[in-house]
Amino acid sequence: MIYNKITEAIFLKRPNRFIANVLIDGKEETVHVKNTGRCRELLIPGAKVILEDCSGNPNRKTKYSLISVYKGNMLVNMDSQVPNAVVFDALKNNQVHGFKNLTYLKREVKYGNSRFDIYFENEDKKGFIEVKGVTLEDDGIAKFPDAPTDRGAKHVLEMIDAVKTGYIGAIFFLIQMNGPHTFELNWKMDKIFSEAIKLASESGVQILAYDSFVRENSISIDKPINIELD
Repeated sequence: MIYNKITEAIFLKRPNRFIANVLIDGKEETVHVKNTGRCRELLIPGAKVILEDCSGNPNRKTKYSLISVYKGNMLVNMDSQVPNAVVFDALKNNQVHGFKNLTYLKREVKYGNSRFDIYFENEDKKGFIEVKGVTLEDDGIAKFPDAPTDRGAKHVLEMIDAVKTGYIGAIFFLIQMNGPHTFELNWKMDKIFSEAIKLASESGVQILAYDSFVRENSISIDKPINIELD
């Protein structure tokens, strides 16, 4: 995933989950935030952020979208629209272990009462992949979720049902940074979602976690990292 036009800014504040105020060359500007999650540990006043210049779209109310932020020296992509595209491209390019040489891929496919992010086929398998973008990190450990997610737990239970009916199922956690060595469930934040993932793993759903190569103007998949579900 490549952003065609970017610029640097300094984060000031976030009046609501959709917008932020930033400084660009000393001038305050209101920008769109491409992540409605809390991201409180990332969006700290004074943090250096990267914006996508969207001024070519006449229908927008804001000229820029906030896509990533520096957490110390580590750049964290926080664009919530990116993980699905990154994983989809990785599957097309045979970069995901156990999911290579697929013959068919499609995004946003309905199953039951859910719409899974990716549907795939190869010669003898059909299945679904649900993608979760991870932006929360603490001392080298990536965690999900950073806020309670009833909808996320529902999707996980639907994935278990899909596996029981004969599909391959996977929950894919894309760590939107490079640096964490382990992925963990955030049990303190959302016990219900964490229990659902643990049940999914025990029910034959594959749990994957990959980190990313993150640059100011791009993000792509990197390598699998250690997973701890307990």
